[in-house]
Amino acid sequence: MTRTLLWPFFIALLMIPRLTAQNSQKPQSTSSFFAPPQTSAAEQQNFSALLLQQLSAIKATALNDDYAYRELTHLTENIGPRQTGSPQATAAAQYIAGELRKLGLEVRLQPVTVPHWVRGEETAALVEYPEMVPGTSQKIVLTALGASTSTPAEGLTANVITVNTFDELNALGRDKIAGKIVFFNEPFDKQKAAAGYAFASYEEAVRYRAAGPKAAADLGAVACLVRSVGNADYRLPHTGMSAAAGIPAAAVTAEDADLIAQLTGKGPVRMHLTLTPQKLPDETSYNVIADLKGSAQPEQVVVVSGHLDSWDLGTGAIDDGAGVVIAMEAAEILQRLHLRPARTLRVIAWMDEETGGSGSKAYTAEYAKDFPNVDAAIESDSGAAHPLGFDVKASSAAIDLLRPVQSVLMSIGSTLMRPSAYPPGADIESMSEAGIPTFGVMQDGRTYFNYHHTAADTLDKVVPAELQENAAAMAVLAYGLTNMKDTLPR
Repeated sequence: MTRTLLWPFFIALLMIPRLTAQNSQKPQSTSSFFAPPQTSAAEQQNFSALLLQQLSAIKATALNDDYAYRELTHLTENIGPRQTGSPQATAAAQYIAGELRKLGLEVRLQPVTVPHWVRGEETAALVEYPEMVPGTSQKIVLTALGASTSTPAEGLTANVITVNTFDELNALGRDKIAGKIVFFNEPFDKQKAAAGYAFASYEEAVRYRAAGPKAAADLGAVACLVRSVGNADYRLPHTGMSAAAGIPAAAVTAEDADLIAQLTGKGPVRMHLTLTPQKLPDETSYNVIADLKGSAQPEQVVVVSGHLDSWDLGTGAIDDGAGVVIAMEAAEILQRLHLRPARTLRVIAWMDEETGGSGSKAYTAEYAKDFPNVDAAIESDSGAAHPLGFDVKASSAAIDLLRPVQSVLMSIGSTLMRPSAYPPGADIESMSEAGIPTFGVMQDGRTYFNYHHTAADTLDKVVPAELQENAAAMAVLAYGLTNMKDTLPR
């Protein structure tokens, strides 16, 4: 995941005055807490007794199905990391296409032109710093950021300047920045993350990864370092995309960030840095688009999706192999239970979410003319932990009509339908902006950024039972959307 949004934090702030105003105008009667929720006539018409039985059967099947975990095992253990432009990314698309054909879906591989960037060598050491032992150095653990350029083959050595904000950088000006290595030391807010606002913490810190190298380069810096955007101190660096800046750029571990900040606070610090990434010619890769055809005419579509590409450090289990396989399982369960959707269920494995979104752009260019016939789109790109419900960009009337889905998912706690002012998934952004109701699976994100974009994003971080819950949540919502009587209002 690379373009997560500030919606969790901003929506919470926006709701505070609204809730306060509501409470001040009309105190809620305590008796309402003891009354069962009332189902409206519209909800009863949209979700027949038969459909509710089918949704319950889908949930029960998903909670006892290891299909998604088996597919994720192959993606991560046999194919491995799937960086855009790599042979693994293409192999993964072909594999997923083959597996969906086995399920009886109509499958196509949509060609997508994607960037191809190779990481290369990464080393760094502090070679001069206050009170150092003569003849020694301090190793710094780091990893190049996407779009980083290379140092000279022999590396570069320069003084390090620590700043905490863009304002501090700009206040120093070109005279003090030119020829230096700029280090942005913006910590990931662990307290927010522990309180359930991990994505807000991410958005606050990730701007320095995204825009820091370019800001430093504009003032003449020879390289840029950022504190890793992550939640845990395992001395693991977190990679990710940044705007092309024309200078070497890398993320350092939290522990090494603290060391650099401490030493530069005492006096001059010099670092020797070697990064050798290469920007290779663009490659052709593929979105996987697979339809489980519905019975309704004219054809209407509900999208379930995740992104297939990953960074190269780990094996892309939680970001975002998990999203792909739970979308696949939505179709697998319907085929197993011999349930035919009224509206076509379209499974999409997106390519290149991490480094520019060229897969989503290619899909939009070809399919935008059909967006009026797309009733809803779902994406999972927040990990594989317990699903709390969904972030939703849709009208309040649309959300209200989905109360029967919430009732079915109540037993696994996946009941939240949190309104979002922003598209709840990078790959479905264009559909969301076209007015299509869009949903993002809302996973428990408290530990997601421990592993996000690191070498630790591997299969062992996925709890099989929680992956089954995610499959249940997506499949229940998806089938509800395909078979409810009336489409959601836009």
